[in-house]
Amino acid sequence: MPRADRLFRLLAALRGLPAPVTAARLAEETGVSPRQIYRDIEALRAGGALIDGAAGYGYTLAEDPALPPQMLTRLEVEALTLGLAEIRLAGDPALARAADTALGKIIATLPDRVQAQALHTAHQLYRFEKRPPAPAHLATLREAIWEERAVDITYRDRTGAETQRRIWPLSVVFLDRTLLCLAFCQLRQDFRRFHLVMMTGLVPTADSFRPRRVALLRQMLAQMKTADRPRQS
Repeated sequence: MPRADRLFRLLAALRGLPAPVTAARLAEETGVSPRQIYRDIEALRAGGALIDGAAGYGYTLAEDPALPPQMLTRLEVEALTLGLAEIRLAGDPALARAADTALGKIIATLPDRVQAQALHTAHQLYRFEKRPPAPAHLATLREAIWEERAVDITYRDRTGAETQRRIWPLSVVFLDRTLLCLAFCQLRQDFRRFHLVMMTGLVPTADSFRPRRVALLRQMLAQMKTADRPRQS
């Protein structure tokens, strides 16, 4: 692993893990040896990072030079932590981890007083009715949306019949109990909404529809606001 990537991962771990965090835990998180962690801690300190602690006691990132200082109001902190908690419940594992690391990065840029507020927020999130786990192919679908590439799906309709479709995925929508993919269907030559749980197969392709995604998504959302809404497939 390149040195810059390794140090970046170490910073991310220091931001996101409960402090103080031991070298052994940091090594587990970043995939290197504890001995390498000691060397990298010193490299980060030499680069301006204020890291408290020592071997055998654990480390705390007190000031991170890689992130600019910012200010959030107490209510903004509450909204941020509550919103990211929802993502941890609803998203796939990669998205849940991203919520944790994003929160850690943001909190690291706040003054000490506001950091304390973020750690002891007034609002908490808990759902007695657990949501179904996010489909395993959500990460692949998300990557295809980013790259604006078509995917081939096997889709089961309400009757149980399966069809093969090539779609241009435009967005994933989180509803109360399900996830929908807004897409342009090549078979129907029209906009459609696909339930992710009804996708029994999904294969990315090299077929690019860049740079049409934003315009198509805007068109589809405008159409959904009218009486002639896209049908579910």
